[in-house]
Amino acid sequence: MKRRQFMSLIGGAALSPLAGMPLTAEPGSCGIPAPQADGWPIASATEDGLVDTAALCRMTDRLAASANVHAVLVARGGKLVFERYLTGSDEINDRPIANATFDADTLHDMKSVSKSVACLALGIAIDRGLIAGVDEPIFSFFPELSDLRSPEKDRIRLSHALTMSLGLKWVEATPSTGNYNNDEARMHMAADPCRYVLGLPVVTPAGQDFFYNTGTLTLVSAIIRKAVGKPLDEFAREVLFEPLGITRYEWTRVKGDTDAGGGLRRRPRDMVKIGQLVLAGGRWNDRQIVSQAWIDASTRPRLEATGPYFYGYLWWLGRSLHGGREIHWDAALGRGGQSIRVVPELDLVVAVTAGYYQDYSPRAFQLQSGVFKEVLRAIPVAG
Repeated sequence: MKRRQFMSLIGGAALSPLAGMPLTAEPGSCGIPAPQADGWPIASATEDGLVDTAALCRMTDRLAASANVHAVLVARGGKLVFERYLTGSDEINDRPIANATFDADTLHDMKSVSKSVACLALGIAIDRGLIAGVDEPIFSFFPELSDLRSPEKDRIRLSHALTMSLGLKWVEATPSTGNYNNDEARMHMAADPCRYVLGLPVVTPAGQDFFYNTGTLTLVSAIIRKAVGKPLDEFAREVLFEPLGITRYEWTRVKGDTDAGGGLRRRPRDMVKIGQLVLAGGRWNDRQIVSQAWIDASTRPRLEATGPYFYGYLWWLGRSLHGGREIHWDAALGRGGQSIRVVPELDLVVAVTAGYYQDYSPRAFQLQSGVFKEVLRAIPVAG
């Protein structure tokens, strides 16, 4: 789908919907992370200069009263400094759940945040020499689909799947539940999802334009399975999740392959771990899990994407203002208001979960973007 059509999927200008809402008094324990045996260092209540916790409590009070946001977590300086869970409507496997209560152990649907996690697993496979690199022709991984080849499609590389620039026709920006005028839904119903994706017509040369296409992750998932000899979720558990101390998650499969385009459910604390891993150049607790080279490659601007954003390898790249100066961030973004934002210049990771899964208007993206702006305001400006 074209860039202008994708606006309806993650939203347009990043406007804050929080300004002007009434304030309420925050509880004394609001936002203070609870120690758990999950590897997260917790900032002490006496540590100053990391974040304005009172401001974040007021912000999340407003969210609790007026929005369907489920969690806001902030890490800074390698420590978890703010953590708050709310209530709201949710969905599990497209089944609505009213008045759900969220806490630190609640698994949450990541939607397209799953794509960025799959990117890390792919990087590990490349680091280990199981996949030669991103310049490999896409059909080299699918000899059984050679009947779909053409001179135009032979130009498609793995890198084009990672930058959403396959150049194939794709329709995604329509509600998925009960609506099959959607290539993602049709792909999942197809007998061979990879054949479905690579059988679509070419509309632009590979690598030229950003067309958001969840089908690319079906290809990535199958490529990892073929290269490592096991499904993506099993490989990710061994090489990514276990080294990060992530023990509770769910990742669904479709037709035997892991749903790398979505399908991942995990705790918000573990979302922040993914962000911290990227912030630290692929390291967690002094262990190099993903190479610095892959993190750098994934978070380098590759193509102009939607609005003011760029796209790397399955990571969004953007800019915001903090204290009057421009800062850059990398993000994993998912439908419904899910996000992980990494701000290297501030040593900051912000995770947000929400329940706007079937809202294809700009509201869901504007809301979590507005939460991020409020978090930035709560970070002290260096003198």
